[in-house]
Amino acid sequence: MASAGDDLTTSLQNSLSLDSTADPTTQLASGDNCQNSWGFPIDDLYKIALKFYKDKENKAIHLTYKDKVELVAYTKQVSYGKYRPDTSSDIGFLDVVGNDRKQAWQTLGEMSRESAMKNFVTKLDSVCLQFKPYVESHKIEEKERERVRKEEIERKQREDEEKKQLQDEENELLKREEALKQRQQQQETQIRAALNQQTAIQFKQYAQEQHPNNTEQQEVLKSQLQEQHFQQYMQQVYQQQLLHQQQQQQQLASMAAAASAAGNGQPSGTSASTENEANAVENVQDVQETTDQNILPPLSLSPVAAASMWTRKDVKDFKESIKKDSDSVIKVGSGETVTVRVPTHEDGTCLFWEFATDYYDLGFGVYFEWTVSPSNTVSVHVSDSSDDEELDEESEAANGKSDVERGAPKKDEGPPTDEIIPVYRRDCHEEVYCGSHLYPGRGVYLLKFDNSYSLWRSKTLYYRVYYTR
Repeated sequence: MASAGDDLTTSLQNSLSLDSTADPTTQLASGDNCQNSWGFPIDDLYKIALKFYKDKENKAIHLTYKDKVELVAYTKQVSYGKYRPDTSSDIGFLDVVGNDRKQAWQTLGEMSRESAMKNFVTKLDSVCLQFKPYVESHKIEEKERERVRKEEIERKQREDEEKKQLQDEENELLKREEALKQRQQQQETQIRAALNQQTAIQFKQYAQEQHPNNTEQQEVLKSQLQEQHFQQYMQQVYQQQLLHQQQQQQQLASMAAAASAAGNGQPSGTSASTENEANAVENVQDVQETTDQNILPPLSLSPVAAASMWTRKDVKDFKESIKKDSDSVIKVGSGETVTVRVPTHEDGTCLFWEFATDYYDLGFGVYFEWTVSPSNTVSVHVSDSSDDEELDEESEAANGKSDVERGAPKKDEGPPTDEIIPVYRRDCHEEVYCGSHLYPGRGVYLLKFDNSYSLWRSKTLYYRVYYTR
């Protein structure tokens, strides 16, 4: 038995001697050369070889006893280094395999860990032809994993770049919205300042009349009136802008229909219609640009300034004070329109009005008639919804209008008249409706209280008009 162990030791020594004297080109390289030759570092290559040996032993490969002992000795040298009795378990005298492995391990002496791994790989490659294809398959799998890993990294980088780009776009959009909001606020501030400058005198006079000898209450009322005036003005601006856009869209639709008809072989009209269409296109483009920029239109510079309107909650007290003057209480019958004619006063600069009703709403509007009144007397005229309204209804039907909410129609007869406030139904039974208007010149104000829409109910009107210097 000892002779067999000696033969194994001698064979292992001869193998190591042959490896040391072999042609360097046939030996397993280390470091970068191992990476180039096998595609793996020596540590990874050894792990692959060890796994192959454990999985395939006595299955796909069949090694000799000497080869197995030699390979086990290399694994011991890699794991524990030089043989020492304290690192090896006790081996019985009759344990032939254990003693042979022990002797083979002792034979390796001071061999380094890297050399032991190289010798293990070299030995396994020399005795097993399936090892190299096995390593190649691992190399292909490793390349595939590396490719997937790179693709995943690139995908994450693209996602991060897209997220960053999206975030930058959102930030830019927020900046634009903030800049647009600031421009709108600046424009509203300018409009508010201009409106306050226009109405400062009449609002101050009105506040002094309502709260004499109380400066604090006067300032509070003045601020409230200015805020209501500003909100009403902005609402009118937005309504006019929306109406203008709708008109332009209708005109554009008509142009498209005309173009379609012309394309079907119908007459296309004269050159004047072509010019009108071109102008309409320009107008639509102007509206679209204005809408995109959300720029508010400038203040109106028309000769007739806009009126100011506001409301008060003290309906009961107001009506009690008005009842003292019986001429200021008027019964507006069903289907009637009452027109209060108020001539401008040579000593006045602004007209004020206040009115309320019992229980029900009432239509109200203001017009200015450019005529010279022989006196400053306020007069009241009542019109029935009979002959005049039948003519008005025919005119309204032709124009597609039939509602008091659309305002009273203008007539061509008589002096020229400007619409200051269109006739709309007001909830004057809930609040006192107040207003003022700067004299545009010499003429007569027409305060219209319209109950033509009511077929059965009469309304009791409480009103007051006065001027300020």
